[in-house]
Amino acid sequence: MTLESGAPPAPTSRAGRDVPVSIAVAIVLIALIVASLAFVKDLFLIVVVAAILIGLWELARAFSTADIRVPLIPIGAGTIAMIVGAFYGGPDVLIGCLAASLLITMLWRMGGGQDGYVRDISASGFCLLYLPFLASFVSLLLAADDGVERVLTFIFVTIASDIGGFAAGVLFGRHPMAPVISPKKTWEGFAGSAVGCLAVGVACLVWLIDDDWWIGLVLGAVAVVAATLGDLAESMIKRDLGIKDMSNLLPGHGGIMDRLDSLLATVSVAYVVLHFLV
Repeated sequence: MTLESGAPPAPTSRAGRDVPVSIAVAIVLIALIVASLAFVKDLFLIVVVAAILIGLWELARAFSTADIRVPLIPIGAGTIAMIVGAFYGGPDVLIGCLAASLLITMLWRMGGGQDGYVRDISASGFCLLYLPFLASFVSLLLAADDGVERVLTFIFVTIASDIGGFAAGVLFGRHPMAPVISPKKTWEGFAGSAVGCLAVGVACLVWLIDDDWWIGLVLGAVAVVAATLGDLAESMIKRDLGIKDMSNLLPGHGGIMDRLDSLLATVSVAYVVLHFLV
């Protein structure tokens, strides 16, 4: 087969994505987050709820390719209850909303018959834990007196992991970390993620939260491990389901879930570090 025009084929980016578009979309998303935090805390909760609801839709659609039915209505209601309840009522309300959401989802799914009931409820419980429950730790961070600074610290550290890993992986990546799960993830990229997390962690703790620099090192160290595991876990889910991206909602990125994976994995450990050390 030959090229009729004689023009050379378009070069393939080693990054595996349209980098300018990816950067532009990332800037818009960050601007939306910062803008919502700059005015009223409650406004940021709306952004979180919207992102998680979209993520749930993407995950349910992906599960449907394996004939797994996830009832979105009770899980969506539970999402709102957990994220809002955690902000206004704290961890106790969050646990109660999680339990109630799981029980209501089990009851709701009974209407679909016994075929695949255990499979569907297991997937539904996973969805409740993976998305709204973990996302609710953002609400717990935000509820503190310096909640805006804590949320920004968590977000900036996680973004530093993604950017550091992406840049180092593209420039220096030679040794695959988990070739079966994520062929493009390398140990050089992990080193770049670690440097980014540690540096941004220290900067945020000193200048945003006004606390000891060594806490930033602790935060950066646990964040890079959590973010990397979160990315690998979502890659494993997609490989098992035979899909490349959760959706194509975000040009240059894939779906909302393709951006939430590291954030969801990092937020709980960030909450623990900031809650007990700051």
